[in-house]
Amino acid sequence: MQGKEYIGLSHVSGPIIVVEGITGVGFDEMVEVTDPTGEVRIGRVLEISEDLAVIQVFGGTRGLAISSTRVRFVGRPLELEVSRDMIGRVFNGLGEPIDGIPKPFATQRMNINGVPINPTSREYPRDFIQTGISTIDCLNTLVRGQKLPIFSGSGMPHNLLARQIVRQAKLVGGEENEEFVVVFAAMGIKHDDAEFFRRGFEETGALNNVVMFLNLADDPSIERLITPRCALTVAEYLAFYEGIHVLVILTDMTNYAEALREIASAREEVPSRKGYPGYMYSDLASLYERTGRIQGATGSVTQLPILSMPNDDINHPIPDLTGYITEGQIVLSREINSKGIYPPVNVPRSLSRLMKDGIGENKTRPDHPNLQSQLYAAYANVQSVRSLASVIGEEELSEIDRNYLQFGEHFEQEFIGQKPDEDRSIEETLDIGWQVLSYLPETELHRVSEDEIAQFYVSASS
Repeated sequence: MQGKEYIGLSHVSGPIIVVEGITGVGFDEMVEVTDPTGEVRIGRVLEISEDLAVIQVFGGTRGLAISSTRVRFVGRPLELEVSRDMIGRVFNGLGEPIDGIPKPFATQRMNINGVPINPTSREYPRDFIQTGISTIDCLNTLVRGQKLPIFSGSGMPHNLLARQIVRQAKLVGGEENEEFVVVFAAMGIKHDDAEFFRRGFEETGALNNVVMFLNLADDPSIERLITPRCALTVAEYLAFYEGIHVLVILTDMTNYAEALREIASAREEVPSRKGYPGYMYSDLASLYERTGRIQGATGSVTQLPILSMPNDDINHPIPDLTGYITEGQIVLSREINSKGIYPPVNVPRSLSRLMKDGIGENKTRPDHPNLQSQLYAAYANVQSVRSLASVIGEEELSEIDRNYLQFGEHFEQEFIGQKPDEDRSIEETLDIGWQVLSYLPETELHRVSEDEIAQFYVSASS
């Protein structure tokens, strides 16, 4: 029953409260919880039975008295007021402004859980998004409507990479006057990391084109479950109501999963792998699948979730399940990072499953598909030659093998490596790819055509 209020709780555990004797309450319904001092906190219904409701309180349960706490069921799901005026603004994890400017005028109220996209109305992702980062644009191309996660690790420069992508990402090709906006959501980050992002966007003017959500490490962990949903709700509004192409960056999804495990533990649920709830796959899918293009809609939602793999284990449940749902992954390498190379992308383990439809003639450049294949094949051979050299010594290698070692060094330093503020166009990236291939003899280039060799290849020895 809408607006019905109850006094008293039957149970409190962590961020969870239980109310008994309820009627007419729905799953995922929004709740207002008023403590004895009159402070109102927002919550939502997690579970219902015949006369009992389990509620998660976003502000935490500290100070709630079992006998006198008042709980009002609002009769609708948790909604976010959205508008075009949110572009250039900074919000907390619940969508409240924290930049000192009044709340933007709302055009619409939208359910933060989104509406499932009918698979038959989805449009296949095909258009290239340029990040200015060679290892992504050339080897693991991002296309509009794709979900492409970045797998990192503790101490790796994924925050620096995220900031660079936000500042540099742009549309290339397509129709004129297409709008492009970044929605950036950070979950469970430290204050200095939040300032790192905020200042980095402000100094370059990128913030004018960004909707920013910040959930800090000392905010209630329960809010981390709401932050990505608020970000995706704004993205869906901008894409499907305002006709804007939106790139959503979510960092760090590991903090989100930890919050999910904490709530599951407070609900005393039976744990699955490594203590995470058994429904984590469907929960992550409810976020990742809010990505794509819809037939008849001008805009699109593209997603770049970032997660730090616990103990660098790519088989950990978080990256493992993420890999099942998404269309590829970009993996950062601790070995490459130890060489001082940025961004430390692990090329052999990275993959973009949709890139073949977003590159080539009339999209990037006609030689792009063959060049990407040739660079992958040559670098894979470098790994074999390095293993051989570690056994027999570099001086015992053949001339071709030494050419591959030389290619590997230049590939890592000149192609993979670039400055954190270096924004390479796709043409520059492809030209650098041909430059590093020049350290191999022409007879080793089996995946590019003779016409492409004649046009782009110049031997380093010539």
